[in-house]
Amino acid sequence: MGRAMSDARDLVAGDRAAVVAALTAALDAGDDILLVAHVNPDGDSLGSALALALALRTLGCRLRVSFDAEPFAVLRTLHFLAGQELLVDPVTITTRPGLVVCLDTASRSRLARITSGSMVVVVDHHASNTRFSDLNLVDSEAASTSAMVVDLIDALGVALDADLAAAIYTGLVTDTGSFRFAATTPAVHRLAARLLATGIRHDLISRALWDTHRFGYLKLLGEVLGCARLEPEHDLAWTWCAQADLRNAGLDYDEIEGFIDTLRTASEAEVALICKQEGDVWKVSVRSRGASTSVRCAPASGVAATAWPPAS
Repeated sequence: MGRAMSDARDLVAGDRAAVVAALTAALDAGDDILLVAHVNPDGDSLGSALALALALRTLGCRLRVSFDAEPFAVLRTLHFLAGQELLVDPVTITTRPGLVVCLDTASRSRLARITSGSMVVVVDHHASNTRFSDLNLVDSEAASTSAMVVDLIDALGVALDADLAAAIYTGLVTDTGSFRFAATTPAVHRLAARLLATGIRHDLISRALWDTHRFGYLKLLGEVLGCARLEPEHDLAWTWCAQADLRNAGLDYDEIEGFIDTLRTASEAEVALICKQEGDVWKVSVRSRGASTSVRCAPASGVAATAWPPAS
């Protein structure tokens, strides 16, 4: 097993070197670089894209950052991140970039409308990654994609400043659950210490991400939890939120992303699932407490196929 782990780390290191070479070649050639976060990006995906963009900009790269969302807008909890002047709506991308780098994107479907480039690179930490690009840097042992981006930035010779550190820290705390999840390792804490040393206000970042809500959020959270159901045979707790509930609370869709983190605290279930209506479509968010593989459990429950809204 030790040899296998060593071989896996060597493979990641080789792929990392190849990505750095691709970025350097694009820079030297003056190619346009498009950095892409996944659809409706969270803190890790957008933080990773903006951190790498800020680093590349210091090297003189011609670049843009994009993601697919309808409407095209950054989550209000992420408005503090620097570099958002580099963001462009995908509908405005009419030329084929020389290099496209997809951050925190496990499959092509997570790009939605984003077009491909002459060369496509993926940087991701999900074990489920389908390796759909020309060059795939996938490290399932990494706590976040932003932690992988730090290694790329270091290899490019760019020093971390507070703006870079804030974007990377946002990704790190997002995907480690503010250092509560199993992915939190000694290496994660060492990286966090390095980022804090740049002078970032981690308290303000945490407040923006988790501790600031409109009053309607609190009322709607109570309603959504009030209709939650426990299904012990599936080791599952689940609930739903209709479009009308959002409208009555005066909230936007992105503001209820944190609901599932409260639902997943139920001690009787390993998996939490929330069905959320966006327009005419019901979308499903799934989280596991760690002992179960949520990707496998969700289809087995049959919840997503239930008629909506469920009967009380």
